[in-house]
Formats: sequence, structure tokens, C-alpha cells
Amino acid sequence: MSTYRMDDNTVVKTENAVNSWEDGYDWNGSNRISRATSSQWIDQSLFKSRKGRYYTETRSRIQGTEDHAEWVSNHEAVRWLLLNDH
Repeated sequence: MSTYRMDDNTVVKTENAVNSWEDGYDWNGSNRISRATSSQWIDQSLFKSRKGRYYTETRSRIQGTEDHAEWVSNHEAVRWLLLNDH
């Protein structure tokens, strides 16, 4: 589990989320491609905080790239869930 400081200085801990969803994948013949990021190297999850706010956690397997989290609107969360078959 991870801890992130958001742009508004709020600290979120993914283990404290009341719900979470993983990104969906498609197979391109050689690799699994994330629907959320369109990348084989970057994955994304959606979380709902205890206060009811949604945020994404983006994780990278690219050397030198840091994982990060950012708030998303309710509308963006719904779009993310539909794109990823939830």
C-alpha cells in the first residue's frame, strides 16, 4: 500500500480507501495494454476515499518515473470505471 501527498496537501493512504478498482487490459498480440493509460508500462487504479472523494494512483515500471496520485471528479471517476469495465 502507498501514501501520497496530493496537490492540495491532503495525504491519502491507499490502504484506507473504502473501495478500489484496477484498470482493465487489452491484449495487443504481444503485451497487456492498460485501458486507463494506453501503455504496457504504466498501470492505474481508482480509489474512493473515506470522505467520498475519488483519486487515481498511477504506477510506472519505467526507470526514473515516480508513482503518483491525483484527485479526479465524480464524472471522471464514472468515465474511468466504464472504460475499465467496472
